[in-house]
Amino acid sequence: MSRRGRKAKWVFLVVMLLFAAVCCAAPVGNAISAYLALTSAAQDDGGIAQGGSAADIPPRMLTAYKKAVQQVSQHVPKCRGMRWPVLAGIAKVESNHAVGRNIADNGDIRPRIYGVLLNGSGQGGNTTVFPDTDNGRWDGTASSERAVGPFQFLPSTWEGVGQDANGDQITDPHNADDAALGAAIYLCGNGRDLTQRSQLKAAIFQYNRSQEYVANVLGWIDQYTAAAKDPDLKNVTGTVRTVNEAALSQRGVPYSWGGGNANGKSTGICCSPSGKSGAGINGFDCSGLTQYAYARVGISLPRVAAAQAGVGKRIPASLGTNALKAGDLVFYATAPGRDPTIYHVGIYIGGGKMINAPRPGTVVRLDSVNAMSGYAGGARLL
Repeated sequence: MSRRGRKAKWVFLVVMLLFAAVCCAAPVGNAISAYLALTSAAQDDGGIAQGGSAADIPPRMLTAYKKAVQQVSQHVPKCRGMRWPVLAGIAKVESNHAVGRNIADNGDIRPRIYGVLLNGSGQGGNTTVFPDTDNGRWDGTASSERAVGPFQFLPSTWEGVGQDANGDQITDPHNADDAALGAAIYLCGNGRDLTQRSQLKAAIFQYNRSQEYVANVLGWIDQYTAAAKDPDLKNVTGTVRTVNEAALSQRGVPYSWGGGNANGKSTGICCSPSGKSGAGINGFDCSGLTQYAYARVGISLPRVAAAQAGVGKRIPASLGTNALKAGDLVFYATAPGRDPTIYHVGIYIGGGKMINAPRPGTVVRLDSVNAMSGYAGGARLL
């Protein structure tokens, strides 16, 4: 092949990859409606303390979060509404759930997680000197203070909230169980009602006095709350159940522009209309997720959402969302009725919800089918 021919082929492949990613880019205005749909669904969530999971949380860490929920009432009896997504939201931002560390059966995390030295040097944004309080016992240095463990406690704070949650007679902020319980106690304060959004915000603000931090943690709490609400699949069987469970198993996996395929999550490409790159993110975009889920039952889907609309029996948008059944693909278009304008696809799971990889900056999650604009009908493959 000539150099010119190789160049033309490369340009074509790049264009096709970009188009594959563009199919999953919701218009910017949808960010608000998708977010509101998720947060409004998350308000009444007091009964989910033991349910659900999320794909980006190591199982041993999730166990620690759930254990802390069970134990916190022993220490703060008046606390209401503590649930594992709250702890998960904090730990996601503070340490990414200790991902990359070894988490032993007893919860010990090695190597230990240390924050920047708070000596006023300006490194990591710190400008205030925090004198040493533990003689280096927990933070490994007696010259100053630094945050420790998966929940990034200062040793001085840990002194007031730390508890032995795993029964080894040691109160250790580098232990997943102890740290999660300490975080639950700290967030509960003197007896907050964390089902109230205002009190939840106050608890997070106390953890880190930054409104940007509060918004970031709340976003993760809402996403984990959606993951915690396991959908009812008791009446779903066969290949439909297999597809739904495959997609649900990826909840919490990051959205990656151009990422994912029939084999699973993968790094994506650059760049979305908002300038977000998936090149360094291992995850899924919308059509990559549907490819993966349907491949579990031997169905090969095209890479682009608009092309996926041509597979199976088309369900016209005019029939409304009530015509959808679990396992159906559900589409969204900039000009509903014109399939070439389809920009997004999800997998309907029933009850007005879909398994969705919405847009850059989010994760695979459950959303209302009304969370995206331009409903363009569905397709039944099963």
